[in-house]
Amino acid sequence: MANGDVDIVVEDVQGLFESIRSSPSAFPLIQILIDMVPSGRRDISPTSFDPRVVSIGPLHREDKTLQAFEHQKHMHASDLLNSPCGSSNQTLKECVQKVLATTDRIRACYDNIKIEKYNDNELAKMMVIDACFILQFIRVLTNSSDEAVAFLRASSIIYDLMLFENQIPFFILQDIFDSTILTSEPKASLPHLILQLVQFFNIFETNIPVQSSYPIEPNDHILGFLEKCFRPSKEYSPLQALPSVAMHSTVELERSGVIFKPNIDARWAMTINFQSSTAFNCFSWSRDKPTLRMPVLRIDNFTESILRNLIAYEQSSSSYRTCGYVTSYAMAMDMLVDTEEDIGKLIESKVVVNHLGSNEKAADMINSLCKELPFRRFYYFDDWREMDRHYNSYWPKNIAALKRTYFSNPWSMIALVAAIVLFALTVVQTIYTVNAI
Repeated sequence: MANGDVDIVVEDVQGLFESIRSSPSAFPLIQILIDMVPSGRRDISPTSFDPRVVSIGPLHREDKTLQAFEHQKHMHASDLLNSPCGSSNQTLKECVQKVLATTDRIRACYDNIKIEKYNDNELAKMMVIDACFILQFIRVLTNSSDEAVAFLRASSIIYDLMLFENQIPFFILQDIFDSTILTSEPKASLPHLILQLVQFFNIFETNIPVQSSYPIEPNDHILGFLEKCFRPSKEYSPLQALPSVAMHSTVELERSGVIFKPNIDARWAMTINFQSSTAFNCFSWSRDKPTLRMPVLRIDNFTESILRNLIAYEQSSSSYRTCGYVTSYAMAMDMLVDTEEDIGKLIESKVVVNHLGSNEKAADMINSLCKELPFRRFYYFDDWREMDRHYNSYWPKNIAALKRTYFSNPWSMIALVAAIVLFALTVVQTIYTVNAI
């Protein structure tokens, strides 16, 4: 029998539970946690989560590759405090007082041991400087020339502000905003200012739909704001798991007669819907083709990072509050794309714009987005079920088989044509022989 005293262990555990119950957290229902992405997902694409130029918050504060930009960050922060937004010393004092009063709340937003190394004064200094930098950077960005904006985009600073691990809570930005910009611009609002930034993170060819009320929660952050901008104007249903039907790629669906067209829906930027034909027979087939309508996805050097960080936000420890719309969209694209040929078909249909220069790279990126992900909801369930029903109908199924067998590559087509010609010659020769007799 193992050594040990059961009563002592039980007493210790009970004491631990009682201490927790007797001293509940001041913020037991913090909704958003800013944490490191789990290693399983991070290892698939580390560069999608690591800031390239600027560190925001405590998680990447010690990264030596980001230290060179600290001087520029301080200059931007100083510019905000010295602008007409307020007198430098008094405004700074007010900002520091507000942040120091919320240090416990700030710590509760970060579920990571990295924040423990900073005392309250260091934490307040970090938050004030980072918040001032973010607000001033957005002001500079929105007031710059096209050439300057192009330079800032190329520098990756814009995209560093979107990263899941590179965030500070909105209530900090709001406090600094109220003490600076709002004092000289009484009609300004933080959500409107942030909206000008998140437009740069749009992965679709149309503008992010602007809802009647801007989504903002005190414990949220810029990435969370972006995720809410990609939500529909009203909740979609049903909230189903992945369909049990077979998954068909773009090429397979195209062989069965499905065509792909761009879709613009003001209610939801990621709307995908399938419109089946009214009849499946050989006479109406060419006239009435079933159509899958999709948003026009722009694939460039930052598309993967934007999607991965949005998915990380949806899959975070506070994911019970998120709906998983972006994860559903990524899964839908993963089902449609198996190979570079699928990407090529989507490009031909003008529902994908590929700036990577390689269809194979685009396909690999899409295929890896949902690896290591638990999956609970799929908002395109009904459309995928209808597509499978179409695919397995008599005419689409047989036409797809015919195309797959005889028209999948030039050699198959040549062999088919040769066989037809040979058959025709055989028939002609037979007729000629019969007539000759």
